[in-house]
Amino acid sequence: MTRLAALILAYLCLALAVVGVVLPGLPTVPFLLLAAWFSARGSERLHRWLYAHPHFGKLLIDWESQRAISRSSKVIAVIMLVASWAVMYHRISNVWVLIGTAVFFIAMAVFLISRPEPNR
Repeated sequence: MTRLAALILAYLCLALAVVGVVLPGLPTVPFLLLAAWFSARGSERLHRWLYAHPHFGKLLIDWESQRAISRSSKVIAVIMLVASWAVMYHRISNVWVLIGTAVFFIAMAVFLISRPEPNR
């Protein structure tokens, strides 16, 4: 992979992570992890900035060192999953889409809840 492609993908993933902070249904952490991975291959400056960021850095360091997710992040993520599904329930009439989304959201919640919390 070229440095330029990695840099473009890092910024794209970072943008999606930032949008995911405010938009229910769009995950933040997976895009943030991808941004960190791509930035390590495309821009040492961006990579250092991500790890030094007051909010993103903590998430990245906890995940990289312990594969851990903080309790507050878990709570917010599960609340957002429930809220997203509730909005879909009121706007989508296709029962199979609702069932499929519910199964996917439940699997995501189980994964999140099963991750350890970071040791401080």
